[in-house]
Amino acid sequence: MAGLRAAGGVELIADWVEAGKPLFGICVGHQILFEGGTEHGTDTPGLGLFPGSVVQLPARRLPHMGWNTIAVPDGSRLFSGLESERFYFVHSYAAVGGPVDGVVTTATHESATFIAAVERGPVCSTQFHPEKSGAAGARLITNWLGSW
Repeated sequence: MAGLRAAGGVELIADWVEAGKPLFGICVGHQILFEGGTEHGTDTPGLGLFPGSVVQLPARRLPHMGWNTIAVPDGSRLFSGLESERFYFVHSYAAVGGPVDGVVTTATHESATFIAAVERGPVCSTQFHPEKSGAAGARLITNWLGSW
């Protein structure tokens, strides 16, 4: 976030979203869309597009790395046709809480459930890496592109 702020990225993203343009955040790009987060004891404000915070996963094994399933709610346009697929994750921090006025997809690592994806109007994001998720990731990106 410090680098994004220093480069004027916060204002650019705010203007982009305010104009109603589609935005897709991946991994850290997903995390910065939330109100804030705590990493290594430092609290940092995020962009605040989604309510909730990013915290270290309460798990024995970190990072959460590898293929994992997701819980897709009804009405998801990103995951149309992908409800039983696996996606590639690599992270130690994840968003908890979240938007009540969007479509929230979750995943679980060990016993920790976290926000794996958010769809809210033109803003969508995933904690996992669709570009590393093979055919399922390509389908998800195609679904996103087709929704605009």
